[in-house]
Amino acid sequence: MNSETIDSVVSAFPGKGHDHGRCISDALAEAERLCLARGRRLTTLRRRVLELVWESHQPVKAYDLLERLRADSGSAAPPTVYRALDFLLAERLIHRLASLNAYVGCAQPAHQHAGQFLICRACQAVAELDDLAVSELLTERASQLGFALTDQTIELEGLCPRCRRHSDE
Repeated sequence: MNSETIDSVVSAFPGKGHDHGRCISDALAEAERLCLARGRRLTTLRRRVLELVWESHQPVKAYDLLERLRADSGSAAPPTVYRALDFLLAERLIHRLASLNAYVGCAQPAHQHAGQFLICRACQAVAELDDLAVSELLTERASQLGFALTDQTIELEGLCPRCRRHSDE
């Protein structure tokens, strides 16, 4: 991998010895810092939803979040979860993967970026890239057609390194 490739990695597939507890605590600390700086409230519910999204490197669906919240408190309702998710999306603390109708945490919420997501079809792990060359190419091609590109999310399906190793065995 060259340095340009490494620079485009927002969050990699978790490797052996990955400290996921640190992922969660770093994401929550960054969310609190950003919300404070932006004058936005990271309520207890919003924080808990963000924590649940970050529990793994796999996408999580809204109704799975609802079940977890109900297990915690017994009184969560779908609109409550969707409002929390809308807030987290607006603050760029999470991403929505349309193909899965699910959510993943954003490892760099302080930086505006286009999401290029690598989704493992076997284990559902997700890695995120922010390759400027890909974004610029798409913006240029869209512009050539008279289209003003305002947002882009690319979802690519394949096998993560761990699942590739298992399929080779």
